[in-house]
Amino acid sequence: MFGGGGGRDGGTLGRLTHLMMPLPSRLDPLPAVGGGGGGGEQWSRQETGDFIAIRAELERDFTSAKRNKTLWEVVAFKMKERGYTRTPQQCKCKWKNLVNSYKGKETSDADNGRQCPFFEELHAVFNEREKNMQRLLLESEAGSARATKRGRGKRISGDKSSDELSGEGDEDENVSDEEKITRSGNLRKRKAEKEKRLQTSATEKHLRQPNMGSLDSTSGSSLCTIQEMLRHFLQQQQIIDLQWRELMEKHAHQRQLFEQEWHQSMEKLEKEKLMIEQAWKERDEQRRVREESRAEKRDALLTTLLNKLLRESHI
Repeated sequence: MFGGGGGRDGGTLGRLTHLMMPLPSRLDPLPAVGGGGGGGEQWSRQETGDFIAIRAELERDFTSAKRNKTLWEVVAFKMKERGYTRTPQQCKCKWKNLVNSYKGKETSDADNGRQCPFFEELHAVFNEREKNMQRLLLESEAGSARATKRGRGKRISGDKSSDELSGEGDEDENVSDEEKITRSGNLRKRKAEKEKRLQTSATEKHLRQPNMGSLDSTSGSSLCTIQEMLRHFLQQQQIIDLQWRELMEKHAHQRQLFEQEWHQSMEKLEKEKLMIEQAWKERDEQRRVREESRAEKRDALLTTLLNKLLRESHI
């Protein structure tokens, strides 16, 4: 929330560690029983007062902490110690409803905030929050002031070193001629060494230039290789497309031939069927003719027998 330095974070961490001491290594999940602000059964006046008291104890930690999920778990655990079964989410929702009631947001009238039954308790909590905010602001300002003092100290030490160098320059005026000659000789030696280093660096730079040329040639050859690979890939792709097209044409031709053969076979079967039906009709006609001739012969024979019997009876 505010930049206050490592001391404040360490204090907050220590306080959280102290608050979490009675908690087990892993909090057991609380049953989802609601209240006035989280759903389920309503919060009693006594429970709400205890909840505000627990929340007031942790106000300093809520103000300095960036994430308060663990703090709401602590609140829920402390509520459980007092005999109330509430989840961290229910506690968070209840606190939000209390804050809205305190600030009069539910009725859009700031004066109605004093009608909250827990106005005094919440007012004390918000006063404590304001004090914590002022404390954190002062700590952040003190930290920035200390950083500014350190920077000023460094600038002062730099000024002292410059003064010392100027003092050394004044002392150089009192140096004897022999020492001046010695120093001039040292300066010439340093100048020669500097020129030698420059020549060495120029030689190394000249030697590096062929290497750069080889690197350029290597990069150029690699670029040519990539282009050849791309060209080869495109050629292979064209060949594959051509083969696929030929295969599809061949498949379409084979399908056309198969359909022609199928039509021809179906026509042949139709003709055979007509021929069989014609032969069956002819055989049926022949059978009918034979039966009719047989019936006629039978009738003639019966007529002959009857006529013969009639003649015999007359005789």
